[in-house]
Amino acid sequence: MSDQLTVAGVRWHGDGIFEISFERGALEFTPGDCVALFGEDGSCSRPYSVASGTGEDEVRFVIRRMSDGEVSPYLASRSPGDQVKASPPFGWFRPGPNDQNAPFVFVATGTGISPFLSHFLSRPETPPAMCLYGVRRGRDAVGVPMIGSRCNLKLAVSGEACPGAHHGRVTDLLDDMPCSPDHHYFLCGLDAMIDEISAWLENQDVPIMHIHRECFFNVTQSH
Repeated sequence: MSDQLTVAGVRWHGDGIFEISFERGALEFTPGDCVALFGEDGSCSRPYSVASGTGEDEVRFVIRRMSDGEVSPYLASRSPGDQVKASPPFGWFRPGPNDQNAPFVFVATGTGISPFLSHFLSRPETPPAMCLYGVRRGRDAVGVPMIGSRCNLKLAVSGEACPGAHHGRVTDLLDDMPCSPDHHYFLCGLDAMIDEISAWLENQDVPIMHIHRECFFNVTQSH
C-alpha cells in the first residue's frame, strides 16, 4: 500500500547532497525506519531512511542526487506543494540503546547519517558514546552542530582539508573509537566502510551480534 506525501521544501547541503522535507500528516515511524519514495513514473522507487525526529511536524530525507538515477533527480527537482508517492515506513535497523542499555557507537558515511539524525532528534537523552562521520566535502556534512552538541563527534573529510575535521577517511579514526565487546556498533553508509569496520571490530573481539549494519550505497548502485 502506498500514499502521497506533500513536499514542504528542498534544501541543498553540498555537491549532490540535498534534504527533502514533506508534511508529515499522520505518518508514524521509528528512528531507523525507511520509506520508499517513488519517481515520476510512480512505479520505480528507492528506500530512503528517515532523518527527522519523531516529534516533528515534517518528515525529512537526506539524499545524494545521482545524475543517472531513476528517483533522486526527480526528488531533487520537486517544489513545495508537489505530491510524491511513498510507502509506509518499514525497517529493522534500530540505532540506539538496547534492553540492557549497553553503550553504543555510530559510524556513518555520506547520507548514511540519516538514521542517526533521527535518533539524535528523537532521543536526545540517550546519545552514543561517539559518532564517527565521514564525507567527501565539508559542505556535504549534515547536522554537525547538533550532533557535536550531543555527543563526541569525530568528522572526517576525505576530499579537502576542513578546520576541526580529520583530512582523510573515517576509517582512519578507528583507534579513537571506544572499542569493547560490551559496546554495540551501528554502521551506516558505504558498503566498503561497513565491511572494513566490521572486520576491524571482529578482530578486536567484538561479537558479530553487536555489529549492526545498514548499507546505503555501493559503487554500482544508482538512485
